[in-house]
Amino acid sequence: MPAKTKTETKAPPEAPPNCPLCPRLVAYREANARAEPTWFNGAAPSFGDPDARLLIVGLAPGRGGANRTGRPFTGDYAGDLLYGALKKLNLSEGEFRANPNDGLKLKGAMITNAVRCAPPENKPTPAEIATCRPFLTSRTEALPKLRAIMALGSIAHESVLRAHGLKPTAAKFAHGVEAELPSGVWLVSSYHCSRYNTQTRRLTTEMFETVMARAKKLAFA
Repeated sequence: MPAKTKTETKAPPEAPPNCPLCPRLVAYREANARAEPTWFNGAAPSFGDPDARLLIVGLAPGRGGANRTGRPFTGDYAGDLLYGALKKLNLSEGEFRANPNDGLKLKGAMITNAVRCAPPENKPTPAEIATCRPFLTSRTEALPKLRAIMALGSIAHESVLRAHGLKPTAAKFAHGVEAELPSGVWLVSSYHCSRYNTQTRRLTTEMFETVMARAKKLAFA
């Protein structure tokens, strides 16, 4: 990764729950808090093993998913496929019940998002993605055993590349594409495990599990 200059302030691996950096996302978060005061309504933290060899990067918290529960991919449809695949590949222990208090633990894996706050209509702007990227950079740097990153969707894919000082043209997004990053970590990308992608059969369970299995193989080689 590019060296930091003396004037740069390195972001922490996790954004504060009340992160103030993106005005539109703050306004949306505050509106959700007024409508649903018992929800988490904050920048969702990463979840998983601090010694993770595999980091899974999603797009952003869903309004009724991580924005509600405070745990990535917990409470919305996409989590069923993601956590099911993690269990099948022996990367988790316990039962996923779409509840952050279900006791689920990840083994050798961690889940995070390219954007930590829920965006309206699940669509962060390019400026919001760029503003949140330092947290992604710090998150990857804080995992001493990291060997592979699985990006879910084109935005996560491109944000991982940029977090490593690369342009999106360095590895064009496609389902199953692989690229070795300057740090020596492997990037393996998949279509996002969203309800839309699975219902339209753009992404099947088998397709998703195949890519995750490849990411696991690279991570634990």
